Amino acid sequence: MEQTKYLVVGSSHAALEAVTAIRMHDPEGSLTLLTRDPHLPYSPTVLPYVVSGRSAADGIFLRDEKFFADNRVQLKRGTALKSLHTGRNAAELADGSEIAYEKLLLATGASPAIPPIPGIDTVSYHVLRTLDDATKLNAAIKSSKQAVVLGAGLVGMHAAENLVKVGAGVTVVEMAKQLTDGYFDTVAAGLIEKAFTDNGATILTGSRVVKLAPSDIGVTLTLENGTTLEADLLLVATGVKPNMDFLANEAVDHDRGILVSDSMQTSVANVWAAGDCAQAKGFFTDSPVMNAILPSATEQGRIAGMAMAGDPGLKSYAGGVPLNTYHFFGRHAISVGSSRVPEGGEMVTRFDEASGRYLKAIFSADNRLTGIYGVNEFFDGGVMCQLILRRVDLSAVRERFLAEPMKVGREIMSRMWR
Repeated sequence: MEQTKYLVVGSSHAALEAVTAIRMHDPEGSLTLLTRDPHLPYSPTVLPYVVSGRSAADGIFLRDEKFFADNRVQLKRGTALKSLHTGRNAAELADGSEIAYEKLLLATGASPAIPPIPGIDTVSYHVLRTLDDATKLNAAIKSSKQAVVLGAGLVGMHAAENLVKVGAGVTVVEMAKQLTDGYFDTVAAGLIEKAFTDNGATILTGSRVVKLAPSDIGVTLTLENGTTLEADLLLVATGVKPNMDFLANEAVDHDRGILVSDSMQTSVANVWAAGDCAQAKGFFTDSPVMNAILPSATEQGRIAGMAMAGDPGLKSYAGGVPLNTYHFFGRHAISVGSSRVPEGGEMVTRFDEASGRYLKAIFSADNRLTGIYGVNEFFDGGVMCQLILRRVDLSAVRERFLAEPMKVGREIMSRMWR
């Protein structure tokens, strides 16, 4: 049986940060990175730009072969993890072979969650989670005349915009009462929706598809209210689910994701998890939450790698803070932190309907930022996240901060980082 000191399963941000952290403290220990993807590592966040053609499929890789060679990492591409046998520290692969490990990181990411709509197994549809998905969708979009997107999250809305721009008729169907639900509030969602409808798209919120069936042009969709839609291209973008099927017969504790401690350790002593498959502490609650965003994946991967290598500089995970950015039709929206106003706290908003500029900031009772949201307002999401994580007192600069959040936020952080 093949053996390795460190086995990292996955190849995106969490996995790569863990590899770097391990090598910073242990440059010699044998390290194997296993990924079911046939390609070199890439970020799922860049896939919408592959779909649109702004990014070439062969130019998006996060690391090249030289990186793995220089860092003495054995990279196994196109190899899926089938099951774990933690009792004997072995990972069984899809081809039946096994790898024995001393320490294991599960950074397996997530896959599209396919809704159980009657007839979905009888029609052709696209998803968007891998590079191969993106190249297929890029090719299909070019010839589409009438498309339907199921789901109005960021993945679905990116694809819908690309379809609009090639001249297709586009209908977005979303069960929630607003689009981008869970990312932006009703005001921001209204501004995003107007941009789409102004460009010819149809947005059907509060709508549910109850049946799918093949048709002459592709797919017939039947909505709960009896309306039918025809599409030559159907994109299912109704969310994701963590990849953890390999835990079916395992003692690794999991809920919606793989449950981890503040050092990303699972319930098994020599197994860690990070990224979109991990359910870790939230910043605004001690309860474990799913926070499938790039900054959290990066931080969790770094912490897991340091813990695996025994790095004495390890610091506990502070908790996940939601951070989402979205660019649409030359405009942008950003959300950072919690939308809930804490007890004794305050929400401050400003909205210029003519220009479409909108800002909402939420403060605790002692003037510490807990959330900030904007459309066509300029501020640095990473800086805002740090202001929240560090619980910075903004009492002395609050009015200036509200007037110029980017400038004042950067001023504060430049002093704190010195």
